Amino acid sequence: MIVVSDSSPLVALAGIGRLELLRALYGTVVVPDAVWHEVVEKAPDQNRANALRTADWLERRIPTDQPLVLALQESLGRGEAEAVALAVEVKSDLLLMDERIGRRLARQLGVRVIGVLGMLVEAKQRSLVPAIKPMIDQLRDAVGFRLGAALVERVLADEGET
Repeated sequence: MIVVSDSSPLVALAGIGRLELLRALYGTVVVPDAVWHEVVEKAPDQNRANALRTADWLERRIPTDQPLVLALQESLGRGEAEAVALAVEVKSDLLLMDERIGRRLARQLGVRVIGVLGMLVEAKQRSLVPAIKPMIDQLRDAVGFRLGAALVERVLADEGET
């Protein structure tokens, strides 16, 4: 399975000390160079950056389709654009991304996308975590991760955690 990640899943899960969920779910995760630069080299939180830096299952790559990256940058930041372009280029099975416009553009290019909430649901369904509500609370409180209340309520109801 080939999985490419944007910054938000990496920052969110590293921020709550659950980065290993990515490895447990997907094995190797490919990270575009611009995303790596953003979340490791320019990261304001060095503990989080070190957790990412030492994750030997993260594979850093530079997308070769720079015209696609540039075209995507008309609507996205550099990291998101590289993530979508790299997912297309390597024919990824999955792109990990929360940014709404990036998700829409990726889907238009035929890429399957999942966000942090979807990953948490998948982790629970595969018995990697007993519940997702505590992690959602941590994401909001410790990381400042923004999640729509209606979406969270629906996900928790679907997972029997209301």
